[in-house]
Amino acid sequence: MGEGRHIGLTSNGSGEVRPQCGAICWRLEGGELQVLLITSRDTGRWVIPKGGRIEGLDDADSAAQEAWEEAGIQGEIAPQPLGRFTYQKIARNAASIACEVVVFPLAVEDMSDVFPERGQRKRKWFTPDKAARKVAEPGLREILVRFDPAPEPDPERDDGLPLGDY
Repeated sequence: MGEGRHIGLTSNGSGEVRPQCGAICWRLEGGELQVLLITSRDTGRWVIPKGGRIEGLDDADSAAQEAWEEAGIQGEIAPQPLGRFTYQKIARNAASIACEVVVFPLAVEDMSDVFPERGQRKRKWFTPDKAARKVAEPGLREILVRFDPAPEPDPERDDGLPLGDY
């Protein structure tokens, strides 16, 4: 990722939260819904493509850009988020940074073998339930378990976001 293009970042331990944007990259393979997980560069744990908001892009387009850079994925990003989750990022200086990730579904149209972070991460397709068992973050786990690429609108909710840890 390029330095200086992300906005709204904090890493000073001040109790602020770093906003991030992430994508649940999905496809139908043989009639089965699959989502893509990638490994983090530092710990190798399974995560979704995510990163800081990118200056000049809205949250959905920032998530789509992260999917390209981290996983080589291109496709159609939905404008409405699926939900949000929080996690603690451990910085290179061992400081803990609170991050809140707004998550958007991305219908995969192309998966390239040549992309900016190629060689730094592994990529693997899972069913949403299996992906939920692979990730460490409870909020992301909940989003994955509930994931439906064509959800029915809930007339009882007015914010368009599913229930979760906001």
